[in-house]
Amino acid sequence: MPRAAAFRRSPAEVMRLSRMGCSHPTRLSFLRQLLRRMQQERWRFDRPVWQMDARGVGRAVYRAIGPARSYSLVAFAHDLPAQARSDRVIATAWDATFALFDGTPDAQDLDRLAANVPLQEAGRITPRELSLSRANRSVRLFDHVVERLSRGLQPDAAMLQDTGYLMRTTAVYGAGKFGAADRAAIAPRPELRAPFQAEMLSVWLTRAFTVDLVEHLARARGGDRAVRLDPALKRGLGVGNSTGLGMAPFVIRHPVLLNNWMLAREEALARVRAQDSAGAAECDGLLAALQGAAVNAQLWTSAHPVQQAKLADLRDGLSRVIAHVSGAWDRGAAHPWDSLWRWGQAQLPLEAQEALLAAMLEPHGALIDGLAECMDADEDAVFAIDGAMRIGDLRAILQDRYDWALGVDYGARDQCARFWYVSEDKLEPRLGERFDEPGAGCELPLDTGRQAAALWAALAGRPDDQPVAHLLLAHPEHRPALRRAQITARHPFAEIRDNLIAADMLPIDLLRCKLAFFGATRFDPRSDRWVRISLFQGAPYPEDMGGAGHEA
Repeated sequence: MPRAAAFRRSPAEVMRLSRMGCSHPTRLSFLRQLLRRMQQERWRFDRPVWQMDARGVGRAVYRAIGPARSYSLVAFAHDLPAQARSDRVIATAWDATFALFDGTPDAQDLDRLAANVPLQEAGRITPRELSLSRANRSVRLFDHVVERLSRGLQPDAAMLQDTGYLMRTTAVYGAGKFGAADRAAIAPRPELRAPFQAEMLSVWLTRAFTVDLVEHLARARGGDRAVRLDPALKRGLGVGNSTGLGMAPFVIRHPVLLNNWMLAREEALARVRAQDSAGAAECDGLLAALQGAAVNAQLWTSAHPVQQAKLADLRDGLSRVIAHVSGAWDRGAAHPWDSLWRWGQAQLPLEAQEALLAAMLEPHGALIDGLAECMDADEDAVFAIDGAMRIGDLRAILQDRYDWALGVDYGARDQCARFWYVSEDKLEPRLGERFDEPGAGCELPLDTGRQAAALWAALAGRPDDQPVAHLLLAHPEHRPALRRAQITARHPFAEIRDNLIAADMLPIDLLRCKLAFFGATRFDPRSDRWVRISLFQGAPYPEDMGGAGHEA
């Protein structure tokens, strides 16, 4: 069997925003990693605290008990007036607020958290907390579910499918924000080594809380007449999320981490394509994954024109893939998975190609799941500049890794139309219009293409055998671009190969790529700068984790 590397896609193909913005979650996504680990290690779950009044106001604790440590989601439910409800980051009140506690909180811990967590940014937490988050009800659906359950009836299935969640988070903070534990303090733990595991655990336990809360309110209203939510309907609910520009620069600022995410996924696809046969179980798994994706695509709605066009491509593309897999695909050919992939590249739009990728990975867990161990990064270990590198070697790197950037006229208005900055009120990344708004003097150095081109120009006339340290002594402003070039030389998927300040750059593509690695589904852009998604739809609940039929 040929080496998988021979089947790997090139960074020049993969690292374009047009393709990254069509990413779909796979079995390597972070929430899938969390669920598999908890299943395999037989984690236990309980709810040691439930102190809620008839209005649904109070506190609760959900505990995940692993083989070495326990983690507890501390939840606070509030009586929020309708006029105070907002998904914007500038909101100051929410329907529910949460902190993920390291261990099991005692009464003193709960009182301390009660005084701070509902305030979110205005409060403070400690390194005993791993994340801080908040959520708002999807009011119409939330109230409908409570009302129906209180009368002994199940909610309308179509309404549940249409929205997909009872609450949506508006922020999930971790990695040291507002006093929470630094990433470095928890990264050595096996259960938290993969990216964003604490945040995923917080959201997953939040999902259990949302269902418990509607059932509690239904009992408070209907008494003995009230019923619990049907397990099948319950399974179809996730946790919504409203996400904006705040998370977009993350994948730019963490090039080694981005490389490891993309490389793991691309290696997984290459391993599948390199298989010299297609077994019956894997073929059945592929078809099931495609059919499930097709059902999800029919349920998925969006009011945004860009996403509406993508959805049309996705639905049509999945229909064509299913027909091809069920008919013309020659499973007995040499490297049948590769032939399927090549057919998809030739016949499908980008949205459907990336959906095919996810479906092809799905039945090959034994082959690819181990790659999840390669998706974290010790970025501090690779950021030192090599001043002894020769100018000729740097030129070669720039020509190979940044050819897309070197010929751009960054003086043209459309090529420098935007600038990234940090908002003064919330200290969150934002995107400004350079020729229409003030603030370009506060621009963040996220213009990676323009910086690479400036570095390339600064090399003019310098001899190939000169160390790059000479350049930096004369022009220290090129240190960030040189560092990125040296990183990209060793990490081929570290750089997004598009102009990130161009007029036609869509920030939503950055968001979608990152959120797909989280495991998000049902991307619903509300503009090119913020999106609503769902997490954990179709996933097991804590009470399901010990049972069969809930493979993650």
